[in-house]
Parts: sequence; structure tokens; C-alpha cells
Amino acid sequence: MGYRNLRQCVDDLERTGHLVRMEGPVDPRFEAAEIQRRLYANRGPAVLLTNPIGCRFPLLCNLFGTAERARYLFRDTLDAVRKLIELKADWAAGARRPWGYAKAARLAMAMVPRMRARGPVFDETIRVSDLPRIQSWPLDGGPFITLPQVYSEDVERPGWAHSNLGMYRVQLGGNAYRPDAEIGIHYQLHRGIGIHHSIAMRRDQPFRVHVWVGGSPAMMLAAVMPLPENMPEVAFAGALAGHRIPLVRQPSGPPVYAEADFCVTGVIDPGKTLPEGPFGDHLGYYSLAHPFPVLRVERVTRRRGAIWPFTVVGRPPQEDTVFAELIHELSAPVLPTLVHGVREVRAVDEAGVHPLMLAIGSERYAPYRKLDEPQEILTQANAILGHGQMSLSKYLLIVDGNENTELRATDIRGFFRHWLERIDWQRDVHFQTATTIDTLDYTGDAIHRGSKVVLAAAGPPRRRLVEHVAPDLNLPSDFNQPRIALPGVLVVRGPTCRRTVEDIDPDMARFCGAYRVHDAINAHALIVVVDDSLFTARDLRNFLWVVFTRSNPAADIHGIGPFVRQKHWGCEGSLVIDARSKPHHAPALEPDAETARRVDAVAARGGPLARFLQRAPL
Repeated sequence: MGYRNLRQCVDDLERTGHLVRMEGPVDPRFEAAEIQRRLYANRGPAVLLTNPIGCRFPLLCNLFGTAERARYLFRDTLDAVRKLIELKADWAAGARRPWGYAKAARLAMAMVPRMRARGPVFDETIRVSDLPRIQSWPLDGGPFITLPQVYSEDVERPGWAHSNLGMYRVQLGGNAYRPDAEIGIHYQLHRGIGIHHSIAMRRDQPFRVHVWVGGSPAMMLAAVMPLPENMPEVAFAGALAGHRIPLVRQPSGPPVYAEADFCVTGVIDPGKTLPEGPFGDHLGYYSLAHPFPVLRVERVTRRRGAIWPFTVVGRPPQEDTVFAELIHELSAPVLPTLVHGVREVRAVDEAGVHPLMLAIGSERYAPYRKLDEPQEILTQANAILGHGQMSLSKYLLIVDGNENTELRATDIRGFFRHWLERIDWQRDVHFQTATTIDTLDYTGDAIHRGSKVVLAAAGPPRRRLVEHVAPDLNLPSDFNQPRIALPGVLVVRGPTCRRTVEDIDPDMARFCGAYRVHDAINAHALIVVVDDSLFTARDLRNFLWVVFTRSNPAADIHGIGPFVRQKHWGCEGSLVIDARSKPHHAPALEPDAETARRVDAVAARGGPLARFLQRAPL
């Protein structure tokens, strides 16, 4: 049941037609990443690159490239794991239908790792410089591990029961790292490794960390699961793999995953940081160089026949989108037990995950009267923003699901229509200012720092959404090319933004000040000012990416007829979002042009991968 290691997985995928070998030479610098991006965009197979230039280990890409293949990888256990999670959410279900949860109960036995004295991961000792040096984007600061499993333990309570396994990015070289002696570890806010690191620093103890690459696909998925702090990822991986995860005891420090293809072991120096990055990240922009912890490398080992899996992150959707789909499928049953009254929460991948979250709550406490304004769903919104990684959300749109029981957060167009028909800009805009946001989001005024907004809608429809540009629409000078992006949403091209972080933008003040509440432009519930309105309005994916990755709510939400009453901001006319690129934003990702032409030539030569290596439409 389940794959014990990555070689078993690769052999099975090749035997069943899910994997193709690519025998020609491939450059790990840019070219491997370009191939991966095209494979994912064209729904291609997993590919084993057997001849990477300058490296003796084969590279595996697009392993999780389609939802169908990802479910195939976990076909023996996925349904049982889902039932196991349902049992946690509703323990009484097991008592009511024990026969339906028998397999889940058996999988629970696999959640205890098996301790061993040795493992294949120690077959050979190598150096950091022997590892594949994959660089995905032209401005990346060096090669990175993009599918790492970073394992740490609590120094006060050592052992796997208080461990953390996370997919934190790892920079193998470049910048000021000493070759073969130091690598960079980048972890974001609210991550389990951060708690372990803080405890080690407080106690002035060495903080030993392992970086594993490869092994069972279950370990890779477990490393990205947003699990409760009291549930170790290695335990969840055991259930997902269908067997106990083998860990090798060490003379000092945490155990090592026996079936990993590679392991880098070291100690994070408590008093040392070095610039890490830049790195092309999942919002579609570079995260820039900032000081992050340094891992002092003590040992690098690998197993015989080792395979190096990698992925590429960039403007969504990418391969990590499939991870998000699996996570949503598995975690959805637990949500109502974590935030009572909330029926569904969906982080919008097209907007970079954390910038935009859609939620369906419920107004439950006033059955004797019909509510026409948000009440309990505001409490639920605050609970969402106080829970785990959901706390990094920047825009939280929440509606009362009692108004439409068929509404789903996965139906983004339907959700926006329902929300815009009901929201009252005078009452339903609630800011949190000077707070934490995603480390990778550069719309705020400093790293980690920005604002959030809850936009809550309840009650009956209050407006009809127009689907054409309002007639007699007079735009101020330098604002032009109005387009409809969604019903009720007008997108307008604005002048290039030149303001600094602290300034009030004069262009937006001029735009909003040009109108009164009864002017024709207010027929559009929401107005968005962008750099390229044709691109933004062309499809939903573009709209979500531009609007929510290029705006900081407290700085970039404006309105026609704005006011402040008792510290509450609102507007009497349309809400206006400034989603232009700002001078302090990080640059957007662009592939290397010469590399793209080389991959075009590979596709032109034909072969089983030719159609999957065509350039995807922009």
C-alpha cells in the first residue's frame, strides 16, 4: 500500500504511462524550469530528465502536474485519509457508521513512525556542490531546492511527536554563502520551524535541522499540509503513504528519514543571518533578498539510484496549485469544527493564495427576524483571520450562505456576483491596519507588514450589476480604456504610479474627487484602476492576479464620496481599488528568452513530448 520510496513511484508511473523519459541534455539553469512550466500548462506527463548538464543525478519534474495524477499517487489511501479527518471533525460519525471507517482506523496505526538503525539514505556521502543546481528564473539569487522537506524538533521536547516537517525554500549557493559549508533556509511567518528556532535560541542550544529531498510522495504532500500544531507531519505522511514512516536514529539530534533520496544535515547558527534570494515565487513576482537563517552544513548523503524531484513556482496556476486542491479536499471536513458557522473557505490560487480568500459563513442566531446586514459573519471573519495560515489573508470576502444554499466558494464568478449584489460600501468595509501579511507580498510598507480588509455581505440584493460600460462615462485625463471585467466591475487604465509608500497618491485623489455620488460611473459597484485594462479584463485569471497581488487594502482602497465616522471608513458611491504596480513592488517574473527558444527547438524536433513542450498561451 503506497510507495515506499521515489524509485518505486517512478517505475510505477512509467509502467502505467504517467511518466516519460527525456534522454537529451537539459541545463538545470533555466531550461529544466522552462520544461516543467510547459509540461504543467499543457497537462503533460511526469518527466524524468536523465541527462542534466553538469549533474550525475536524474531530475524528476511534473510529478504532481495534474490532479488526476496526484490522486493516482495516493489512490490506495486518499479516501481513507479523508475519512480519518472526518473522524477528527466528527467523532460520533465513527460510532454511527463504524463499518465505513474501518480502513481509516487501520491507517491510524500507520501514523507512528518506525525507528530503525540504518537506511539507504546513507549509502554515499557527497557535497552540496554535487547536488543539482536548478535555477528557475533569470534574477534568482542562485540554485534552490524547490521540493524540500525540512525537518526540525523542539529542543525542549525532542522526538518525532513534537517535530515539524515543512516545505521551506532552501538556497544552495550564491550570495555570501560559503560553498559546501552554508546554505540558506527561508521560512515565512506562522510556520512550525519558527517556533522550534525560537525555543532553541532562548535556551542557547544548537538548532539541528535536516533537509530531505525525495522519498515517498506522501512526505512531500505532508510537508505542505496546514496541520494543527499538535499533529506531526511525519504522522500524517504515514497515513497518506499507508505505512509507518521509517526514521533512522542519530547519535545526537533528530532522526533521519530512511527512504529519502538525499539528506543535508546541519545546525542553524542562532546569531547569523545572510541575504537569501531573490527567488521567483508563487505570487508571480520575485521575493527579494532579505536576511534569513543560515544552515551550517555538517553532512550530505544520498541513496544509490537517487532521483532529484523539483518543481517551479511562479504566477499561478503552477504545479503547487495541485497541492492546494488536494489540501482543500482533505481539510474541508475539519473547517466547521475550527471556525463554527463557517461552511467553506477558499484561498484563491489565481490571486496567489494568501492575497484573496473567499468564505461562506452563516447568520445563525436570529431565526425570528430576517437580517439585512452582516453580524455573525463578522465574528466568523475574525476567527478565520486568527487561525493558522489563514491569518495571512489580505482580502477576505465573506457572505452569508443562508441567502443561497447552492453558492460555492469554488464558483468564483458566482461568488463575486452574490457578494457585489449585497455589499454596502458605507457599512461593510472593515480594515486591519499595520499588521502582518505574507512574507512574499510586497504591496505593504515593509517586509511582513501591511494591512487586511474584511468585505462582508449579507441580506437581500441591494443593486443590479451592470454588464456594460456606463453610458456618458467621463473619465479624468490620463484615465482611459474602460472595460468590464465581471458584472458590476469596471476596470480602467490609469497613469503610471510614481508615489512612494508613505504618500497619498494624487492620481487616485484626482480620480475619486472627479465624481459625485449620483454620477453615472457609480452604476459600477467596483472600479479598479490598473496599468493595462485590456489585459486585466481579458479573463478572470488575469483580473484576480492583477487586482489582489498589486494592492494593499489600507493604502489602495479608495471610494467615491468617502467618509470616516467613529473611526469607520466607508464610501457613498463606488469602491475604487488602485491595482497599478507601485515603485516599491517586486518585479514580475519573466522567463529567459534564449532558454524559451531552445525549448521551442526541442518541441519542433517532435517526439512523445513535443505537444507538451509547446509554448502555453499567455
